[in-house]
Amino acid sequence: MVEQKPEKAYTWEEIFSFDRLKRAMTARALNRIEQMWQGNEPISPEQISEVINDEWQKVKQAVRSSPAARESFRKYLQHTVSEEVDKLIQEGRAELESLGVVERSL
Repeated sequence: MVEQKPEKAYTWEEIFSFDRLKRAMTARALNRIEQMWQGNEPISPEQISEVINDEWQKVKQAVRSSPAARESFRKYLQHTVSEEVDKLIQEGRAELESLGVVERSL
């Protein structure tokens, strides 16, 4: 029976650039495949692909849950919401002005 090491989560240092992400993911996938193999039987291409896809999902989750990703998404949302509000104001500008809304507050 093969002893499985507990898998550690990807750190921000491993995933903040594409070259580091590739190195970290490759190293982890190779380690897992070597543990599966243990010199016994050949590993099938399907098993290798499964390990790679599993690591890819872990990388994407680590990136999504990182503080930098949250900040980047917040900036994207702020820009998107601001644009939509601007469009709505322009569409309803005449009506709002007739109801007393002014350009700038004092």
